[in-house]
Amino acid sequence: MDSDKHVCPVCRHPVQTVVQRHKTLGAWVPRWVGGPCHNPECEAHVDKDAEDAGSDEDHGDKPTAKKS
Repeated sequence: MDSDKHVCPVCRHPVQTVVQRHKTLGAWVPRWVGGPCHNPECEAHVDKDAEDAGSDEDHGDKPTAKKS
C-alpha cells in the first residue's frame, strides 16, 4: 500500500483513498487510488447523491461474459 495522501488534481484538497482493481496475468489485483473530490468549490466536485446513483453502472473494471 502506498503511504502518500491523495489530493484532487484540480483544487489540491485531500480526497479519500479508494480501492480499484485491475487484471494482471489473469489475477485481479487491488490498486489504491484517489477518490472523487467532495470540495463544493472545486470544478471536479462530485455530489454524494450523484456518486451513489452512478454506482449501479458498469465502469468496465468487472469481467463480462463473451457473446457467442
